Amino acid sequence: MDTPSTPAPTADVFNAACPSRHALELISGKWVPLLLPALADGPMRNGELLRRLDGISQKVLTQTLRDLERHGLLLREDLRTVPPHVRYRLSELGRSLNVALLALDRWAETHHQELQAAASRHDARPAQGQARHAPR
Repeated sequence: MDTPSTPAPTADVFNAACPSRHALELISGKWVPLLLPALADGPMRNGELLRRLDGISQKVLTQTLRDLERHGLLLREDLRTVPPHVRYRLSELGRSLNVALLALDRWAETHHQELQAAASRHDARPAQGQARHAPR
């Protein structure tokens, strides 16, 4: 006897209970939008990633790599050497996300000056609630 199937709930990132929020939290960290595109051209070892991602610490890189591997965005390949060496590469899921992240990276490279100029203009304005003219 067939049982009517329940439709899958619609994902809604604006709903605090939606599991898609976890996906957004994972990919919106400081280093993920840089790390995945760094791997777009092929596998890299830890040291190569450290050099490529200027400013990241070894500890943060390791934590980020583990988290991305855990969530299926990266694949870790043990090269079975002494001393041990591993390489990281994008999974299919990671490659699909990388399309959006590359666009985000290009947008940031194109518009960073506009963002800084807007921030400078904003910071130069008098604070709200303060008189715009000197007191008489």
